Amino acid sequence: MVTPRLVIAAPSSGSGKTTAATGLIAALRSRGLTVSPHKVGPDYIDPGYHALAAGRPGRNLDPWLVGEERIVPLFRHGADGCDIAVVEGVMGMFDGRDETGFASTAHVAELLAAPVVLVVDVAAQSRSVAALVHGFATFQPGVRLGGVVLNRVGSDRHAELCRDALEATGVPVLGAIRRDDAVVTPSRHLGLIPASERGTEAVRAVERLGELIGKSCDLDALLRLAHTAPPLPGTPWDPSEQVVSVASGPVVAVAGGAAFTFGYAEHVELLRAAGADVAVFDPLRDEALPDGTAALVLGGGFPEVHAAELAANAPLREQVAAFGGPIAAECAGLLYLCEELDGQTMCGRVPGRATMTSRLTLGYRDAVAVAESPLTRPGERFHGHEFHRTTLTTDAPPLFRWQNGGDGYGDARIAASYLHLHWAGHPEAAQRLVSSSRSPSDLR
Repeated sequence: MVTPRLVIAAPSSGSGKTTAATGLIAALRSRGLTVSPHKVGPDYIDPGYHALAAGRPGRNLDPWLVGEERIVPLFRHGADGCDIAVVEGVMGMFDGRDETGFASTAHVAELLAAPVVLVVDVAAQSRSVAALVHGFATFQPGVRLGGVVLNRVGSDRHAELCRDALEATGVPVLGAIRRDDAVVTPSRHLGLIPASERGTEAVRAVERLGELIGKSCDLDALLRLAHTAPPLPGTPWDPSEQVVSVASGPVVAVAGGAAFTFGYAEHVELLRAAGADVAVFDPLRDEALPDGTAALVLGGGFPEVHAAELAANAPLREQVAAFGGPIAAECAGLLYLCEELDGQTMCGRVPGRATMTSRLTLGYRDAVAVAESPLTRPGERFHGHEFHRTTLTTDAPPLFRWQNGGDGYGDARIAASYLHLHWAGHPEAAQRLVSSSRSPSDLR
């Protein structure tokens, strides 16, 4: 079965991709369509808004994290049974991990054989938009630019000038979005504020985006373009084929809530396929781990924003400090496990103290494990990414090393690092975590 699909790209970050993609998902859903939302790259925040708009999980497509051979299967897995898929790009359309454009929006669009809609911020241009679009349409022959959406249009006359100029390119204009400060999504030190932290405000913001795109774009033309996508080869990714289910069915507690908002949907799917009973808990609110917890997953998020609240929940911190089962922790989880975060007492399972800084650490990493842990074996290679403004001061040996760097902490019970992994690219992580879990009575 062919899934109609569109990739929403832009010449650069800040052009309006998230506005267009999230609004389009919401507008199509309001028509009664089941929309599968996707995001190119490792970002966790945009998929949260996509999920609100679609009513189903937002999923990431990142060739570096999972391997380009898994992009189509993962896409088909997420889009199974949907009427249409909307894929939001990352950065500028051709910007990727390196000079080849690997893991760029264009790379993923070509893998998916999906038509691209280019969102162009025309606030400071008119006729020049034609030269820009001509370049994007011809730069990489394997990518099909199917239309343009003009963003931050100042007036009807401004839109007319841009449309007239673009006629010569042969690329149709499929929408013109007027400047509207009412749909601006607030941000902070790592980008947009996650939807899960904004509650009903986020729901209303997504509704406004849907209304904006519904009145600004030609939805029928966008649907027709999506239906030009050809069939994709192969079969959908199946988590049950990546791992072996254990018979014991251990409870794996996964941190959630406002402080732990970063996670890929496939992680929980792999844990369940490996036989785990997944239970979500909130370290800000819950004073005890879920009953029967045999393993912990502490993903990414913003513990630095909620450090005082995390510290105040002493009963849970003490339980985590005494927990004897395997723990997988990434970034926020690493900070929660350390001794202190910005002077606030944390769980003390990882030696060291963390502090907020002004420096952004961001980028893909080709990492080699140097310690045995619940997720790793020494010498194994992992593709991941970093995204944080905190630093951890510790004398402990690292869990991972990479060129000009390394970090984390690993022992027989803990795998903790700033490195974010996508377990679809490393299913052995989920397998090992579940297989190493034991009943609470065995952990005493």
